[in-house]
Amino acid sequence: MESLDQDGSGISSSGYGTDSILGRSDTLEDIDKNTIEISLDEDEEIKAVEESKDKIYDEKPAPPPLIPHIEEDEEEENPFADVHLNSHLQLSSTSMTPDNNILETKNNNGVKNGGEFEETKEFLEITVTDPQKMGDGMGSFMVYTVKTKTNISYFKKDIMIVNRRFSDFLGLHDKLNEKYLQNGRIIPPTPDKNMVGMAKIKLTKESDENIQEEFVERRRAALERYLNRTVRHPSLRTDPDLRDFLELEGNLPRSNQTSALSSKSVMKLINKVGDKVSNLTLKMDETDEWFVEKTQFIDALDIQLKKLHGITEALVEHRKSLANNTELLSDSLNKLAQVEENSKLSNAISKLSDVQYRVGRVHRGQSETDLYDLSELIKDYIGLVGAAKDSFSERVKAWQNWQQIANMLMKKRESKVKAEMQQKTERIEQLSREIAEYERQQEMAQENFDKISRLIKKEFDFFDNQRAIDFKKSILVYLEKMFRSQESIAEKWGNYLPHIQKIMED
Repeated sequence: MESLDQDGSGISSSGYGTDSILGRSDTLEDIDKNTIEISLDEDEEIKAVEESKDKIYDEKPAPPPLIPHIEEDEEEENPFADVHLNSHLQLSSTSMTPDNNILETKNNNGVKNGGEFEETKEFLEITVTDPQKMGDGMGSFMVYTVKTKTNISYFKKDIMIVNRRFSDFLGLHDKLNEKYLQNGRIIPPTPDKNMVGMAKIKLTKESDENIQEEFVERRRAALERYLNRTVRHPSLRTDPDLRDFLELEGNLPRSNQTSALSSKSVMKLINKVGDKVSNLTLKMDETDEWFVEKTQFIDALDIQLKKLHGITEALVEHRKSLANNTELLSDSLNKLAQVEENSKLSNAISKLSDVQYRVGRVHRGQSETDLYDLSELIKDYIGLVGAAKDSFSERVKAWQNWQQIANMLMKKRESKVKAEMQQKTERIEQLSREIAEYERQQEMAQENFDKISRLIKKEFDFFDNQRAIDFKKSILVYLEKMFRSQESIAEKWGNYLPHIQKIMED
């Protein structure tokens, strides 16, 4: 629990050493009254949702195109190289107007999503660029430039640019997790720590930096997706720690608990083991059909996403191998053309070498599309499914806490009955006070369990809607890029055909 300021306002520090307008969420209410919050009163919620529904249908802004038009340069060998760097093709936090079937998805209570998760005209776009290696040897680290554009009034500027280390991203996630996970929020995870990949970066000389270029780029893109997915959540985007992360110029206080071998990481591992033991000793018999259905769904989704990710990773490697072999073929054909004495045949082989080189470049662009538009999206959602499982686990913990208090209350009542039979007056008075306290705690624990259950249902509906939007958008973009790449390959072979026909005529 946070202590009150001297004026009794209860406004606390953001955690980065600056005073914050919004208080922390260290209570069961999740976020204080100054932040956006889900109403837990069902009657008020239904009324608010119906009003928001009317507002949406009255205004009904035109949806933005899912696939932006891309001008194609005929002279470009690989029009899809670095296309994932285009901010218009990234999954940003800008409020989107999805299809009606997604926007109007109802929860199990028959209430359309609204209130906290209602679509607005506010936008918050974040790009992570310019990864720079600072220092030398094992003491070196990567710094990223984080640029934020927004029209939201509670940010100090419309455009903010700061530099952040990877450990800063991990520290931000830890702070959000500590404040919101206990209430049932689904917190987007950060990219995985990769000690081997980072060790190679640390030991790589400046002249050999191209060796680890793919690792750095994958992490940069993953960090950008992480921030945009986090600020897309209406409650998380108002968090003071997140605002400081995006606004505060200069270095943030360094977190010493983000390394893979830190004491905090070890304690997290121990706590996970302890939670598994608790689940075995006090297993929850689920009575809510919604949670039974969704638990089975996310377990199945987790398995299928992991299988699909393995296949897409293999596809990426296959496409890279195809690109490498096509370029090797181009090189061999070029050498053959140089030794061929027949000038016309030599010219045809030389042009064939050029076509193979250009086709190889297209294959390499396709491998990047496979990676950034498909495989990485699947990997992100494997992490998000894990975050959803974590929120479900918090509900189980709340239920276990409730049952433990109920068991203690039952034991105290039994002890009081024995004391009354033995006519121990002082003992009876003591037990009466303890019973009253446990009854109060039991009521609070039950209320906490009910609140977490309701919030998880809303969180899961938001997660499920965003999952549909993300996959639809990414797959459509992916298919268009694949179609254009095949058109590009066909065009290159079509341009080469006249040269072969001319040789045959001669």
